[in-house]
Amino acid sequence: MTMRKCPSTRLPLPGLLAAALLLGSGLSAQAGTSSGTLAVTATVLSKNNCRFATSSLNVPFGTIDPGLTSNATVTVTSTFRCVGSAATAAYLISVDDGLWATGTNARRMRHATTTTEFMPYALSVSPTTGTVAKNVDETFTIIGTVLPVDYQNRLSGAYSDTVVLTLTP
Repeated sequence: MTMRKCPSTRLPLPGLLAAALLLGSGLSAQAGTSSGTLAVTATVLSKNNCRFATSSLNVPFGTIDPGLTSNATVTVTSTFRCVGSAATAAYLISVDDGLWATGTNARRMRHATTTTEFMPYALSVSPTTGTVAKNVDETFTIIGTVLPVDYQNRLSGAYSDTVVLTLTP
């Protein structure tokens, strides 16, 4: 009778090495964990918060006759309201110089089609500062002026500018 040898259940050396590396690699439930940071932020508004009644106003000079010798003037009124925990709010209204300004307070409107033509103008706001009771509408006035010397020899056509009006707080 011949005896047969049972096949070996031993792993060859490369397989044994791979198994040992796998067990020793530390693969467990905690493998691959990572940590990071989480930014938590908040902004607290001031005790007062003021808002214009409308987000867009127009200062329409309309049609200006170059034969006139008086200022072209337009007056616009609007309102704002302050809310918050304080009974009164101190406010400030400021106006920038517009899109086409040159230098400090040199506001000018640009011609609609000939974009190298400009017409100077002035704006004033009243009041610019003060205090107002909470939840009460406050009226302010904007006055726009174009001097005769600035419109009499201008190219005919439409002129415009965009100015940012800011109310703080």
